[in-house]
Amino acid sequence: MRRLARVPAAAEPEVLAVVAELARRLDERSADIAREMAFMMAHEIDQLDADAKLLEMLEASVQGNITTIIHVLANDIPIDHLQPTTAAVEYALRLAQRDVPSNSLVRAYHMGQGDLMRICHDEISTLDIPARLTLAVLKHTSDVVYSYIDWITLYVFDAYERERSRWMAAQGNLHSAAIHALLSGTNADTAAFEAETGYRLGQNHVALVVWSTWDADVMGINTLDRLVRDLGAAAGADKPPIITAIDRRTVWAWLPFGRRVPAPDPEFLAAAVPLDGGARVAIGLPGSGVDGFKRSHEQATAAYSVAAVPDTSQRPVVSFGDRGVAVVSLLSENIDSTKSWVWEVLGPLAEDTPSAASLRTTLSVYFAHGESHLHTANHMNLHRNTVKYRINKALGDPVAAGRDKLDLALALQVCELLGRSVLRPARTS
Repeated sequence: MRRLARVPAAAEPEVLAVVAELARRLDERSADIAREMAFMMAHEIDQLDADAKLLEMLEASVQGNITTIIHVLANDIPIDHLQPTTAAVEYALRLAQRDVPSNSLVRAYHMGQGDLMRICHDEISTLDIPARLTLAVLKHTSDVVYSYIDWITLYVFDAYERERSRWMAAQGNLHSAAIHALLSGTNADTAAFEAETGYRLGQNHVALVVWSTWDADVMGINTLDRLVRDLGAAAGADKPPIITAIDRRTVWAWLPFGRRVPAPDPEFLAAAVPLDGGARVAIGLPGSGVDGFKRSHEQATAAYSVAAVPDTSQRPVVSFGDRGVAVVSLLSENIDSTKSWVWEVLGPLAEDTPSAASLRTTLSVYFAHGESHLHTANHMNLHRNTVKYRINKALGDPVAAGRDKLDLALALQVCELLGRSVLRPARTS
């Protein structure tokens, strides 16, 4: 068993009492601390903000670790009595599956340690206690946090390394290295790629990202593999697809079409290959040759970045060619700036309320149907006067009335595709 680098020394009762008060104060805002810390890590460390699911797991891991540290401080629990949180271990495993470097994981923990100690120092400085006691409290808190980070870092790093070894040997990753090298541009030898994978690059391709929203034990890699092959058959692919697992719930795939230029229809594919509530698909546009192989994949991952945003429409199949997906995928790369812009353009229409949602939907359909009240009413199965009332109300607001229609239409698309992540929280009375 690996020893801790430093075990905190026993503290005096008066020190422990102040540390317990510090823990109580931290606990009151632990959710905000975790959210802000996760945001900082995601923006400071490469590859931690790859997609919405990874960000969600990062925040859960940070929250779990902060909660544990607060519990240790409040109750003077020995570090060697602890068990790591499930969220922290699962996050380490997911990074290993995604081939995120282990130093990114370790750096996140040390960055979190520094940020948490800054917060603790600020809290302690507000306490009305003697200088001698302040120093003792700071030292004990620092010792506890340091020892915890040392212990948890060793644990999750070992878990990461074991998972990385297991993952690279898994059946679904036989061609992973070759595919990643081709996508990154580090391997320009197409003949070697084709010889290793059996997949011909000199043809038309359609890239897919297929993922499960359920637990990996319910819908694992083998199920996703079969689903991709069924999608290929439904789309009329010439030969079997090439598939690589990205993590236990996600695969990348390419469907080969030879010289034919396919036109996959998301609605047709969703109907032809029944997708239960746990599986979803993002599709790129057709591309030819090596460049098309890469570009179609970029488009599929862009569609995935939009489709995987929490609390949004759960369409089973989303294509990069779907209305608004391409441009919204670019805007989603800076969600904070996009949110501010949406609020500026839509004003009250950006509020997360049923009435605002109804107006947004009607106005979006109105723009999509050439600003025709009749066509909008027919599409939404509403009376024409109802449509007129909603449009007048939506455009009657001074904020919306003064904006360019192109801005309005785009902001409405952003709301439709990114959901609550860009909406203004409803006002509470």
